[in-house]
Parts: sequence; structure tokens; C-alpha cells
Amino acid sequence: MKNNRWVFFGSVATFVIAVGLFINLMNASEALSYLSSDPKHCVSCHVMNTQYATWQHGPHAQRANCAECHLPTEGFIDKYMAKARDGINHSFAFTFNTYEHAIQISENGAERVQANCISCHTNVVETMLSNAERYRQPGSEFKPEDRQCWDCHQDVSHGKNRSLITTPFALGVRAEVH
Repeated sequence: MKNNRWVFFGSVATFVIAVGLFINLMNASEALSYLSSDPKHCVSCHVMNTQYATWQHGPHAQRANCAECHLPTEGFIDKYMAKARDGINHSFAFTFNTYEHAIQISENGAERVQANCISCHTNVVETMLSNAERYRQPGSEFKPEDRQCWDCHQDVSHGKNRSLITTPFALGVRAEVH
């Protein structure tokens, strides 16, 4: 019986220590910031300084935040599933330093941004598609739906150049999260 008591207390102590370490990890990594849509939370990772600084001075800064462009806008579950997937990928990449210093959007992220561009600019896209069909050259293999919006609109929303040397004063942008 005495042995079972030590096993029980040891198990409880191990559980309490594990919970404490988990809470400390969540606090140190600012993991709860992934629940927010505030752009200041996107810059909590130093590798996002350039994207944040160029967005601040871009045409969408007054109209759309990071989440409105980069996350699904339809459905609570889709939005938080995307946040969870991105959060896990970002945590792994930043912890093990496996990211490129010139960050590239993932294929899934690009699909979300494209869908959000189209949903916000539906009238323009519909006009463009109808004009493309109307003025298509016979035998042309060009399909506008196979292009990404940023193939033409490279400066939206993060500017022409996206590297640390193009935003030298953004290296210390880190916003305080409240």
C-alpha cells in the first residue's frame, strides 16, 4: 500500500510539473496571440518584421488586416484550423530554424490569399474574366483563372521588395501584445 501512495504522489507531481512547463511554454512563445486578428500579433515573430512594416505602408493597411487576407473568411472552424496549421508550422520552423530568411507563402496560404483577393474584389475580377474571354485570341492557351492576383499586383500588399535590407529600420518593430 505504501508503494502505491508514492506512485500516486509521483504521478501527481509529474502531472503538475508538466502542466507548469506547458503554461510556461505557452507564455514564452506567446502562443495565445494566434487567437487574435490584431496585426501587431503577427509581428511577435521577428522574421515577420519586414512583412509587417511593408504592410503598414501599403495600400491595404487602412482596409484589411493580416487575418482578412491570409485566413479563411468563411466559417469559424476553417479560420481556426488554418491558424492551428500555420501556428504548428511556424513553431516548428522558428524553433528548428528551418525557414528561409526571405519567407515565402505556403501553397495553402497562397490559395487562401487568392480566394480572399477575389472575394473582396469580385466586381473587378468578374469584369477582367469577361474581358479576357471576349478578347481572347483564337488558339490562345492563356487562362486568367490559372494566374494569381499578385502575378500582376506584386506591390500589393507588402511592397516591391521584401527583404531585411529593404526595411532596415523595421528590425526592432516588435509590438507589445496586451
